[in-house]
Amino acid sequence: MERIAVRHLRKTFQLKAGQSVLSDGRRTDRVPVLSGVDLTVRRGEFVTLVGPSGSGKSVLLDVIAGLTEPTSGTTEIDGQTVTRPHPKTAYVFQQYALFPWRTALGNVEYALEVRNVPARERREKARYFLDLFGLRGFEDRFPSQLSGGMQQRVAIARALSGDPEVLLMDEPFAALDAQTRDILQSELLRIWETIGTTVVFVTHSIDEAIFLADRIVVMTARPASVKEIIPVDLPRPRPNDLRNTPDFNAYRARVWEALRDEVRKAQGDWSLASAYAH
Repeated sequence: MERIAVRHLRKTFQLKAGQSVLSDGRRTDRVPVLSGVDLTVRRGEFVTLVGPSGSGKSVLLDVIAGLTEPTSGTTEIDGQTVTRPHPKTAYVFQQYALFPWRTALGNVEYALEVRNVPARERREKARYFLDLFGLRGFEDRFPSQLSGGMQQRVAIARALSGDPEVLLMDEPFAALDAQTRDILQSELLRIWETIGTTVVFVTHSIDEAIFLADRIVVMTARPASVKEIIPVDLPRPRPNDLRNTPDFNAYRARVWEALRDEVRKAQGDWSLASAYAH
């Protein structure tokens, strides 16, 4: 059964007064970012989005989250049109976005405070999610006392502590070193397989997209639409050595084949790169 339904979604950004960009050989102050995106995500599914830089992946995520209003088209979660941030949805950004004055435990508790969860219950729940991410013993550390990987663990624990039915993740591991990134991918899958949250995950890494996903959504260059959806028929739970298998390599080649021309198109359109967030 579908949890998220995106239908005929279009988004155009109006630039500030006096600003313009070159598009299709002419100057314009309107930048089309999404062009007729259609996508459904099933309950409990893990979907990854890949596409060229500037293709509108993060904008699509923002629209699903209710943070950005579409120019036209609709987004629904459980049959309800999204017009504002949805109570069933949590968002994890590339930047850790932790409160520097709160401890790891206090940061996770915050998501429960805003829902008026009683103090004792939110403390127990926050500890539970920190434990899930291997952060027992670090509850009283402030963000400045944690590594980047630990900070992102706290951010994801905070998002999951509110029991979201939809988890949106915008390149959450992009700033991490390769070893930490691989570890967090496995930890995220382990927890996702336990709680069954629907996940939409933006990434620039083909390997990451394959390792995590039930389906990979390949986006075109700007203005973005869905070029291809690739089901990933690999075993779950995903073994750590999966990336070295022939099947994984075959998916890597298939995704790159779908992306190659779109990346080339995007490289010829860098004049728009600073006009909007990808």
